[in-house]
Amino acid sequence: MKNLKYDLPSGLVVYLVALPLCLGVALASGAPLLSGIISGIIGGIVVGFFSGSQTSVSGPAAGLAAIVLASITKLGGFETFSTALLIAGFLQMAGGYFKGGIIANYIPSNVIKGLLAAIGILLILKQIPHAIGYDADHEDAFSFIQPNGENTFSHLLGSFNHFNAGSLVISFISMLLLVLWDKTLKKVNFLPASLIVVALSIGLNEVFRRFTPDFYIEGHHLVNIPSPGISELFTIKLPALSALADYNVWIVAFTIAIVASLETLLNLEAVDNIDPHKRESPPNKELIAQGLGNMLAGFFGGLPVTSVIVRSSVNIDAGAKTKLSAILHGLFLLISILTIASVLNMIPLATLASILIMTGYKLAKGKLFKEMFQKGWNQFIPFIATIMGILLTDLLIGILIGLGVSIFYLLRSNFRNPFKIGKENVYSNETIRIELPNQVSFLNKATIKETLWSIPENSQVIIDATNTDYIDNDVLEILKDFKEVVAPEKKIKLNKIGLKKEYQFIDHIQFVNVLDKNTREQLTPETILNLLKAGNERFLKGKWSKKEFMHQMNATATGQFPMAVVLSCIDSRTSPEVVFDANLGDIISIRIGGNIVSPEIIGSIELSHKEIGVKLIVVMGHSNCGAVNAAIHNISDGKIAMITDKIRPTVNKIALSLGQTDTLPNELLDKSSRLNAQNSINEILSESTYLKEQVAKGNLGIVAAYYDTKTGNVGFDALITSIK
Repeated sequence: MKNLKYDLPSGLVVYLVALPLCLGVALASGAPLLSGIISGIIGGIVVGFFSGSQTSVSGPAAGLAAIVLASITKLGGFETFSTALLIAGFLQMAGGYFKGGIIANYIPSNVIKGLLAAIGILLILKQIPHAIGYDADHEDAFSFIQPNGENTFSHLLGSFNHFNAGSLVISFISMLLLVLWDKTLKKVNFLPASLIVVALSIGLNEVFRRFTPDFYIEGHHLVNIPSPGISELFTIKLPALSALADYNVWIVAFTIAIVASLETLLNLEAVDNIDPHKRESPPNKELIAQGLGNMLAGFFGGLPVTSVIVRSSVNIDAGAKTKLSAILHGLFLLISILTIASVLNMIPLATLASILIMTGYKLAKGKLFKEMFQKGWNQFIPFIATIMGILLTDLLIGILIGLGVSIFYLLRSNFRNPFKIGKENVYSNETIRIELPNQVSFLNKATIKETLWSIPENSQVIIDATNTDYIDNDVLEILKDFKEVVAPEKKIKLNKIGLKKEYQFIDHIQFVNVLDKNTREQLTPETILNLLKAGNERFLKGKWSKKEFMHQMNATATGQFPMAVVLSCIDSRTSPEVVFDANLGDIISIRIGGNIVSPEIIGSIELSHKEIGVKLIVVMGHSNCGAVNAAIHNISDGKIAMITDKIRPTVNKIALSLGQTDTLPNELLDKSSRLNAQNSINEILSESTYLKEQVAKGNLGIVAAYYDTKTGNVGFDALITSIK
C-alpha cells in the first residue's frame, strides 16, 4: 500500500474525468446513459484487477460508438446487442488464451506516437468549446463528423460565438493553476493539481452564484449524472437463447471482438510508451481481462469496454504508480452515482475541459514532432498520416490509415534497398559485392534482378548470403539464372558464398581476391603505398573488407605473391595485417622489439624482395613503444640489452635536441620512436648493398611509418624510390 498516496488522488482525478466521458459514449452509441456508467465501473474494478498493466484505465470505448449504434439498430434492441457483447467478450478471452496479443509487437512506434499526438490535438480541439462555455455536444465526441452534422473544425469555429463568462474565468484560472503547479508547486504532491482545480472550480462557482450572478454556471454547463438505485444499476440482462441462433448476433460479436481487441492493444502500446517507468504490459493477459469485462458488460447492460487512452493519459499525468488507481476510479464511480451524484453535478464542464486540454498539450508537444521529423521521412510521414487520419475520421480508421502508410514505407524500403551493394578496389581490380539481408522475400525479386542484370561485362561479382536465414524461391531462381546464363554470357566472374545447403546451392567461386603474379607485376611502390593507406582508412572507419579467409587460404596454398614487407615492433596492438586491412598473402610481416635491424632482419628483407618479389619495405614504429621506453629508462637486464642498446643512441640524440638530460619531457618517447624507425631505414640501406641498389634502380621502395595506438592512424614519411 506504499503507493496509495499516489494512486488514491490519481483515481479521484480519473474518476472525475471519466464520469462525463462515460455518459458521452453512451449518448453517442444510442444506448441508455446508465450503460456508460456500468461499463466505467466494470472497466475500472474488474478489468483493472485482472489486467497486467499498471497505468492503463479501461471504460466504454468511444471508437466503438458508431459500431454499437449501428448494431443496436441492426439487432432490433439493446438487449440483443448485450448478447452479442457477451459473445464478443468470450472471443476476446479465447484470443488472449491462444496468444493473440502478439499482434501488439508488430505495431510500429510511429503509429503509436501518432495516436498519442492525435489524441492530444483532439483533446485540445474538442475541449476548447467546453472551456469557453459552449457545451452543445457531448464530452467524448472524438469523431470528425459529429452526431449533429458538424465536424470538429466547424464546431470549434462556431463555439466562439457562444462565450460564457463564468466558464472562461474558471477555465483560465484552472489552466493557470495547472501550469504553475507543474512549474513551481509540483513538490507539493499530497494531492494532484487536477483534484485541486476541480474543488476550486466548485467553490469559485458558488462565489459567482452569491456575488456575481452573471458569471454563475448552471444547467448544461455542469456535469449531469443520473442517480440510479442499486436495483437499477445491477439489473442483469441475461442473454436470450433465441438470439444465440441469429447469425447477425455472431457477426456483430466478431466485429466488436476484433475492433475492441485492436483498439485495446494499440492503446496499451501507447500507454506503455508514456509510462514514466516504461513498464511492459502483457497483451495476452490484457485481452483476457478485457474479454471478462465485456462478458460482464453484456450481463449487466453495459457498453463495450476497451483500454482508453484519454483516461490512461490523465491517470499517468496525475501521478498514478500502480493499477490500484484504475480500480479505485471504478469504485468511486460506483459509490458516487449511488450517493453523491448531486455534488458531482456541481462540477463545471469548463474545469474538466481545462484538465483535458493540458493533458492534450503534454501528449502533442512540439518536441515530439521535431523528434519524429529528425528520424526521417519513413518515420515522419506515417506519424503525420496517423494524426491526420484520426483528426479527419475517427480513432480506429485513423490508426488503420497510419498502419497502411507505415506498411507502404516498409514495403518500399524492402523493394528499394533489399541488400547492400558496394565496390571494392582490390589491388588493380574492382569487385562488386552484393550482401543479401537476413530475410529475402519475393518483394525483393524485381530489384535484385534489375541490379544483377545491369552489371557490366567482364566484372567481378560477389553475392554474399553469409548472414541470410531465408531466401524466397523466386529469388533463388533469379540467382540460378544469373549464375548459369547471364554471368557466362557477359563474361562476369561470379562468387556466390554463404547460401544454405537446403537451397541446393554450394559456394560458387570463380575468383579469389588475393595477389597473383600478374597483378603484382603491375603494381608500383607508389601504388602499393596507396593500397596500404586505403586499408588503414578502412580500419579507422570500421569498414573492413570481407576476407573469405578459407577461400584465400586455398588460393595461396601453392604459392604467394605479397606486395610489401613490414618491419614492425612485437607490440600486440600493431599487427600490420589488421591495421592495413590486408588479405592473406598481401604482406610479409617481420616483427622484433623496437623494430630494430639486425643481419638476420636484413637477410629476411633481401629474401622477401629477391626470391618472393615484394616491391615495398615499410618500417613501422608506434606510439607508447615498450622497447623505446625501456631504452629511455636504461633497462638492460639479460638479453634485453641487445634491443635497448641499439635504441639508446636515438633516445640520447632526441633528449639532447630537447635540451633535457635529467628530467625527460613527455614527447621524448614519441619523437624517439619516430626517429628510431627512420634510423632503421638508414641502417637497412647502409648495411645491404643489394637493397640499396634495388631502391636506386626504382625496383623497390622503402618508407618509414608511425602507428598511433590511440587513434589507429598510420602516418607515412616520404616514400624513397631512388637514391642518388
